Amino acid sequence: MEQKFASLRDRPVLFAHRGASAHATENTLEAFHLAIKLGATGLESDLWVTSDGVPVLSHDGYIKKALRRKPISELKKTELPEHICTLDDLYLQCGTSFDLSLDLKNLDASEPALKVVRRHSAESRLWLCHTDMSVLGTMRSLTRAYLVHSTRLRYLKEGPERHAATLAESGIDAVNFHHSDWSAGLTTLFHRFERYCIGWDAQYERVIHNLYLMGIDGIHGDHVDRLVSAGSG
Repeated sequence: MEQKFASLRDRPVLFAHRGASAHATENTLEAFHLAIKLGATGLESDLWVTSDGVPVLSHDGYIKKALRRKPISELKKTELPEHICTLDDLYLQCGTSFDLSLDLKNLDASEPALKVVRRHSAESRLWLCHTDMSVLGTMRSLTRAYLVHSTRLRYLKEGPERHAATLAESGIDAVNFHHSDWSAGLTTLFHRFERYCIGWDAQYERVIHNLYLMGIDGIHGDHVDRLVSAGSG
C-alpha cells in the first residue's frame, strides 16, 4: 500500500488552471463553467484591472488591436472583447461554491477585486498569489483571504525551513512551487509551520497522484478530468 502523508486539508483544492483550459478556451466563462462541471473544486486565473476600475481575468493583460497590443489597464471595460471575463461575471455566472486562486498581475486590481469578492461573500475561499513576499505582507491587514507566495525552491536563498518560518511570521498562508520541487519531506516541513503547500503545472495523472501522496493542499492543472481521477485511486 502506498503511504499517504498528512495534509492540512481533508482533500486538496483542485484548481483548474485558467478554467478547464485543456478542454475549452482559457479564461472564458465556458472554461470556468466546464471546470466546475468536471469536478474542479477551485478555479485559477490572472487578475488585471481596466482603466475604469473593473477587475478582469486574463493571462497576458493585453488585447490585440490591428497590429498593436494594448494593455488592459489602458482600456475601459466597454473596449474589451466580449470573451474577456470580469470577476463579477465569474461569480454571477458560476456562483461561489469554489475556491478561487488569482495571480496579482496588476496590484491596482487588488482593491477593486476585494470589493467584488466581498459583495459575493466569497473572501473566505479566495487565494491571492504573488512572487514578492513584501507585497503579500502589505496585504495581510487588508484581507482575510489566503495569501500565497509563488516561487521556486531554488530561489529560497535562506533555505526552505527559514522560508517557512518567515511565511508564518508574515502571516502568509501558503507557498506555491512547481510540482517538481515538492517532496513528502518538504510538505511535512511547511506543514510543521502550518503553511499550506500548493503545486502548479501538474498535467499528468502520475504527477498529480504523487502530489496527493505527499500531502499537498492544492494542485493546479489544465486537465480537470486528470486532477479528479488521479486523486480517486
